Amino acid sequence: MTDFHYQQHQLFCEQVSLNQIAEQYGTPSYIYSRAAFTRHFLEYQHALGDHAGMICYAVKANSNIAILKVLAKLGAGFDIVSLGELERVLKAGGDPSRIVFSGVAKTSNEIRRALEVGVYCFNVESSPELIRLNDVAKSMGVIAPVSLRVNPDVDAQTHPYISTGLKENKFGVDIEEAINVYQQAVSLSHLNIKGVDCHIGSQLTTIDPFLDALDRVLRLIDRLADLGINIEHLDLGGGLGVTYDDEKPPAIKDYLEEIIVRIGGRALSLALEPGRSIAANAGVLLTTVEYLKPTRHKNFAIIDAGMNDNIRPSLYQAWQRALPLNETASVEPLMWDLVGPVCETGDFLAKDRQLALEAGDRIAIMSAGAYGFSMSSNYNSRPRPIEIMVDGDQIHVIRERETIDDLLRGEIVID
Repeated sequence: MTDFHYQQHQLFCEQVSLNQIAEQYGTPSYIYSRAAFTRHFLEYQHALGDHAGMICYAVKANSNIAILKVLAKLGAGFDIVSLGELERVLKAGGDPSRIVFSGVAKTSNEIRRALEVGVYCFNVESSPELIRLNDVAKSMGVIAPVSLRVNPDVDAQTHPYISTGLKENKFGVDIEEAINVYQQAVSLSHLNIKGVDCHIGSQLTTIDPFLDALDRVLRLIDRLADLGINIEHLDLGGGLGVTYDDEKPPAIKDYLEEIIVRIGGRALSLALEPGRSIAANAGVLLTTVEYLKPTRHKNFAIIDAGMNDNIRPSLYQAWQRALPLNETASVEPLMWDLVGPVCETGDFLAKDRQLALEAGDRIAIMSAGAYGFSMSSNYNSRPRPIEIMVDGDQIHVIRERETIDDLLRGEIVID
């Protein structure tokens, strides 16, 4: 039995009917399985085994504090890209010494706060960032731990918007220039070189691009050692894909085994930054059919969730399964597009789906735990959905549904 499953023709999350949640809390609503988050994280932890290292959950995938707390209690580290994400992790009880701070545009204030709390490492993306980091650390009288993010120019074979390891991408330092930048870091008085970081993209469903990047980075590490620059840890980022439809990503255990074999006898601890592979299939988005609008050309099911609630289909042409909360139907199935209330032609959550629908039916957009709520917005002045975590037979509201007052808060009317 999976965490989301049918039981007597009703879709359940763990031991709770999703229809029950929808009736009690309304839609649209994000529903998460605590068991799924736990199991997915522990898969990484167990696969790492005795090899030194840590699993740093990518907070951007789903940053709800309740979820971060669940993972922190399991011993997770965290990959952050902003001051806001740092404060969320601290609020959730995360250990700052298990935080890696990534991102291309760290401000002086963000760096200062991260140094104050004692993060494990800064993943530095450029030479100017090295200088800024050194200046801030010097002004505080501390040493900043750094890892240089290198760009290995590897095609991740994924959507271009989530490919991050090619020369034309904004991320990291060209691997051919990396030795010069490491030597620059050595010359700066308030930096301590700890590692090498590499992240080539997201939703990768084959292991070959990872291994290609790894081989290039290991050659760099060996060249640095010859120059007397010793690297303590290798951060391979995240990016391992998940099954949305019929994808078959490599098993986490097989993926990590391949990495550890290639590391060989090098004294390198390992850091990984999974986000999607922990969160995506731990959550769903519930929505209700408001109207059915069949036409001669298309059948539109107009739902109460829109692209502001889940932008992935519009932004990335992402495919997510759409399942009825009730398997039994009194009408014949037809091909439907599930479209939302936002005033954009691109406002859809699914296209060309064979579904038996009536107005008032409820649908679960599956695999919505990652980059769902965390990328949501108030476009069209729409309040963002409620977030709920299911733990066995218990229902926990972990973020209240936004209200109109929430939408207007902070705005000032002038004469």
